Amino acid sequence: QVQLVESGGGLVQAGGSLRLSCAASGRSVSNYAMGWFRQAPGKEREFLGVVSRDGLSTLYADSVKGRFTISRDNAKNTVYLQMNSLNPEDTGVYYCAAARRVYGPNRSWYDSWGQGTQVTVSS
Repeated sequence: QVQLVESGGGLVQAGGSLRLSCAASGRSVSNYAMGWFRQAPGKEREFLGVVSRDGLSTLYADSVKGRFTISRDNAKNTVYLQMNSLNPEDTGVYYCAAARRVYGPNRSWYDSWGQGTQVTVSS
C-alpha cells in the first residue's frame, strides 16, 4: 500500500494562493489515480478533484473548478494541488488519497489516505 504525506498548508489571506504537495512512498504513485479532498470543521470530507494515472485527465468539483489545479510528477512520486483565489470557505484540512482501480469523486474508491494538512484562509 502506498503511504502519503501532505505538506504546504498554512495561513493565507483571502485572494491568495497556496500549493499543496502530496509525497508518496512505498509504491509508485503512477499506479494510482490521485485525489484531493477537504474537510471543514463540522462537515463531511468533500471531493475537490482527481488526476488520472498518466496525468492527462482531471476532474474537479464545481466549488473549486477554475481556481484549483491538480498536477502530478510521477518521477518525483508527488502530486500537487495549486489553489488560487482562496476564500474563507476554503478553510479546512486537506487530504490527498490514492485510488488503484477507479477514477472519480467517491471517497470509498480511495485505498490510501494521507494525514492531512491544515489550510486557513482569513478574510
